[in-house]
Amino acid sequence: MQEQILTIRQQILEAKSNGQKLLAVLLDPDKIVLENLGHLIEKITQSPATHIFVGGSIVQNNILEELILELKQKTSLPVILFPGDPSQISSKADGILFLSLLSGRNPDYLIEYQVQAAPILKKTNLEVISTGYILIESGNETAVARVSKTKPLSRENLDLVLATALAGEMLGNQLIYLEAGSGAKQPVPTEMIELIAQNIEIPIIVGGGIVDLQGIQKAYNAGADLVVIGTAFENNSHFFES
Repeated sequence: MQEQILTIRQQILEAKSNGQKLLAVLLDPDKIVLENLGHLIEKITQSPATHIFVGGSIVQNNILEELILELKQKTSLPVILFPGDPSQISSKADGILFLSLLSGRNPDYLIEYQVQAAPILKKTNLEVISTGYILIESGNETAVARVSKTKPLSRENLDLVLATALAGEMLGNQLIYLEAGSGAKQPVPTEMIELIAQNIEIPIIVGGGIVDLQGIQKAYNAGADLVVIGTAFENNSHFFES
């Protein structure tokens, strides 16, 4: 009998039910030098990473597909798009986080870009994973806040963040992504992760402002199912060796 191949979402759900913690390395095409990619991929394959996210708030160079193809050729990890807008869609990836910025009220990031992306995605074989994206105040203005022209939710207002996550779950989102933002001064508070984890059933992704292995562990301990490392790994490819 042929073994059933799980989708990316099913794998995340299975990991959650088994108490297995996941880790994604986020690669921003604008910050990648293709000549150095071989070394970077080697470091990723030696790391505990289970997924690779590709994308950024603004992607201006044209190496997205080349980057994805190289990653697919040299790693067995799922490559998932983490797009800032519909221009960052590539059929070469395995899946896409279909993001809706629930923390903001800019209609472009709540539904307009999703409407533009839907016909493009329909023509691909990408696994589309509906993701409620919640931006959390982190001590400095991040690229996400600047580009989306939205304010992050206060790190002090746990009830509002919880209500936003619950709304995302009730709207049918398959994942909730708590994001402090790229290069954030402070990560998502552990008490916030804990509160959300205790009150929603769907998996929680946490990213932004995590600068060391202890930060990853703290997020896991609080209830994060998948942690994302971006800037810290970009700045130090030996991050996981510390």
